[in-house]
Formats: sequence, structure tokens, C-alpha cells
Amino acid sequence: MGTVLSISPATKKASIMDAEVAAGDGPKNDKSLKRHSMFVSLSWKKLVANSAKKSAKKVTPNPVAPVRELPASQVAQLNNENTRKTQQTEEKKPKAPIPVPVPKVPTQNSEISLQNGRLSTVQKQPSSFSLVSPRRVVIQASTGELLRCLGDFMCRRCYKLKELSSGEVVLWFRNIDRTLLIQGWQDIGFITPANVVFVYLLCQDAITDSIESSSELQGAFQTCLYLAYSYMGNEISYPLKPFMIEANKDVFWETSLTIINRMSPKMLQLNADPHFFTEVFQDLKNQRESSESNLDR
Repeated sequence: MGTVLSISPATKKASIMDAEVAAGDGPKNDKSLKRHSMFVSLSWKKLVANSAKKSAKKVTPNPVAPVRELPASQVAQLNNENTRKTQQTEEKKPKAPIPVPVPKVPTQNSEISLQNGRLSTVQKQPSSFSLVSPRRVVIQASTGELLRCLGDFMCRRCYKLKELSSGEVVLWFRNIDRTLLIQGWQDIGFITPANVVFVYLLCQDAITDSIESSSELQGAFQTCLYLAYSYMGNEISYPLKPFMIEANKDVFWETSLTIINRMSPKMLQLNADPHFFTEVFQDLKNQRESSESNLDR
């Protein structure tokens, strides 16, 4: 078999150059090398120039299209559509809640204090002159004074009981309080100015002028005392025996529930509203003055 040998032009040129080098032709080698390098540099410059032209053709930006002016009718229509879309978007948004003014509880112009067993309230009444400080009205009363006022109220309310005295009503109250202390049902006495005002509030509703006997009055009065002890007392519970008498045994709980249903709002208000407490306190204190001016009961 034969062998075929193919020689490319580059290989031929390379063999010729090798032959010339082998022949020892030094100057010719230098000229050929210079021509070869010149040819390479010219070819490189031409290649760079061609690539630059191609990149310049590729980077050419697209021409900006001229802005077309819309007619006035179309502009107005677009504005209307944008306005309608904006309104629809705002309607879809959750609306903020409208602030509602909260009523404020007016401050009470009264102060209540207990010093040395005397209950005192100070009422500040507005003066007619704006530059003058409010006028202070001081109301004071001790426990004994309020008890006598309570007894006077009971005597005047139950005018049918000619034999009733203010001291008898006070004695009923003190006997119950003493019994609870002796039997150990309470460690501190219940009779204080504030508690006497509370008892008076209940008696105003429960004690009526239709009472015709002393035992009936004592039963109704001691029912009020039981509710006052249960509501205002220092202990968790109190026994029924000191408060309940035989004449009032059958209607004790019925009377208690009736008083609770009618007087619960005022009982809460008396403890929460100093102004209301001052009014009841002043009313109780006035019972003593009314009884002195009406001696022929």
C-alpha cells in the first residue's frame, strides 16, 4: 500500500524558511522576519478596525419615536377614567373609624375626711367673682351627733308611736354592735359616722309612716342594720340572731330582698360618688335641727 503525503501552504512556507536558516543566510533571515512581523501587525490592526466597525453597527441605538399629541377630547376622556379609578380605589380602602367623644365624669367639688371620730365634708361652691377662689362650706358631725339625728328621723317618720324616743332607736343599734363584739363575730365596732350615713340611706326607704307598733319598727330597723353590716362591715358574714326578732321573723327575708331591689343603685352610688354622700350626710344632719324646731311632734 502507498502513503499519501499532503502539505499545506503554511507547512511549505515553514519548510522553506527552515531551509534558508540552515543555509546560513543571516541577512535574509532578518529581512524575512521583519516582513513577517510587519505582516502580522498590519493584519492585527485590520482585524481590530473591522471588529470596531461591527460593534459600532451593533450598538447603534433605536431612533426615538416622535411624541404624538392627542386631541383634547381624548385627553379629557383619559382624565375622567383616571379619576373614576382613583375613586374606586379609595372606596375599597377601609375607612378610618369616626372618633366619638367620650363623656367625662364631672369632678366632684367635695372632700370627705374622718378625724378624731368626726366626719367632715368640704363643699367648694363657685364664687360670683371669677378671680376669687371657691367658697368652702364645711360640714362636721361626730358619731354621737349622727346617731341622735338618726333617732330623731325615726321618731318624726313614725309619728304614730307616741312613746318612741330617739335614745331607744340608738340603743337598738348599740346593743347589736356590742353583742357582735362580745360574741367574737367582729373585732372592730361597726358604728362609725360613714356607716351611720349608710344606715340612714336604707331607713329612708324601708321605714314608712304606716308603722303602728314599736316591735314592727324595731324589726324593720334591724333588717336595715343587717344589710348595712353585710354591705359595709369588716367581716365576711354575720349571724342572723342579733338582727332578727320574733315579730319580724316571717317577713325578714322578704323585707331584705325588697330593700336590695330598690336601693342597690343608691348603695353603690353612696360609696362611689362623694357629692351624693355629702348630700345624704347633710340631710341626716339636718334631721336634728328639724326635730328641735318641731317639738310638738
